[in-house]
Amino acid sequence: MRSPDSTAAIIAELKNLYPDAVCSLDYNKDYELLISVRLSAQCTDARVNLVTPALFARYPTLESFAAADVEDVGQYVHSCGFWRAKARDIVACAQQLLERFGGRVPDDMESLLTLPGVGRKTANLLLGDIYGKEGYVCDTHCIRITGRLGLTDGSKDPVKVEQQLRQCIPPEESSDFCHRMVLHGRAVCTARNPRCGECTLRSLCEHPQL
Repeated sequence: MRSPDSTAAIIAELKNLYPDAVCSLDYNKDYELLISVRLSAQCTDARVNLVTPALFARYPTLESFAAADVEDVGQYVHSCGFWRAKARDIVACAQQLLERFGGRVPDDMESLLTLPGVGRKTANLLLGDIYGKEGYVCDTHCIRITGRLGLTDGSKDPVKVEQQLRQCIPPEESSDFCHRMVLHGRAVCTARNPRCGECTLRSLCEHPQL
């Protein structure tokens, strides 16, 4: 595992590379982010952003989502894949947000995990992006790159990676750090052909490709 100084150097360089660490999903309301994240499962954020404008125009309020026909919602999200399960979770989430949480996305992990289709990765993203709380979003980019950098032990288990990142990444940096991992994974440290020769993190990387 990395020393505090080398970890700080990694965080600083990521900030330099990606000063605007924001979620790539488009949303205006807290529940819209929840819906978008559910749609992004095994689907690109770019595809989700193409789908959600029409979806949110058709259902402009949480109440309208809660009263929606699942099949109708499914027609709007069909191109995101696994549309029946996603549409069912979207409607059920809207109903539970109204019935149990006063129409707002809850701000604690325990409550978020009770919502249909919400796992730890989604809950961490919502906590970080909506509430500015500690949130380690361990997607495939984050898992792969933190292992390369030696911030984790190379585990592919998202829960284990999250636990290890909690030990080295400050809570206040967690959400932005994970967003920067995604950006770096898309721009430079790709899965199949990482461009290590042009990576400014190479001197800090424990597993560069020659």
